Amino acid sequence: MKFFDIDNIFFTALGHPVSYLEFFGTAAGAIAVWLSARANIWSWPIGIINVTLSFFLFYQVQLYPDMFLQIFFFITNLLGWWRWTNPQPGEEDRKNELRVSWMPRNGLVAFFVITMAGTVAFGSFAGNLNELFPKIFSLPSAFPYLDSFVTVVSIIATYLMVQKKIECWLAWLLADVVATYLYFTKGIVLVGMEYFAFCLIAAFGFWRWRAEFKTYIQ
Repeated sequence: MKFFDIDNIFFTALGHPVSYLEFFGTAAGAIAVWLSARANIWSWPIGIINVTLSFFLFYQVQLYPDMFLQIFFFITNLLGWWRWTNPQPGEEDRKNELRVSWMPRNGLVAFFVITMAGTVAFGSFAGNLNELFPKIFSLPSAFPYLDSFVTVVSIIATYLMVQKKIECWLAWLLADVVATYLYFTKGIVLVGMEYFAFCLIAAFGFWRWRAEFKTYIQ
């Protein structure tokens, strides 16, 4: 079980210790996101490895909303894997997988409302976890509202990705920018660097999926 201990150091980078847990979780996440940007089906099983390791990492740095988010990600990685390989009639791309598409415009307002309400509700809950469950959460949640914002936007982005909606990459870009700040602030530098790279990959994914969609209407 030492592998899952954040104090079990693999190497030091730029003066910051990097645990085995952080390194291998980060590596799996980077591969999964890159494959997602290319609409590659293998992003889902590799993502399962990433979220499992990230669950243990975020618990130990008191980013509890992020920790809970990994449970959601684990389930949606399974759902996304199934959804992409089992499109409904008329949803198929050239590889007989789910094709990319745009979401309905009226959905944007709904997602904005969900984001604001979810951030307030989840942030209030996260901010009191150490008082509600002191035996499990001995330390207070770090940045409960910002962390909850990342959590809620990531949930929305994941839902859109499972449905292969192009807007998922805009949601990921928003979540990744805030997450990058949080992780650097908490001293998990390798994860912070990864999420900065995720910002770039999100921009690439948006461009790549939009370009793929245009091939369907030519």
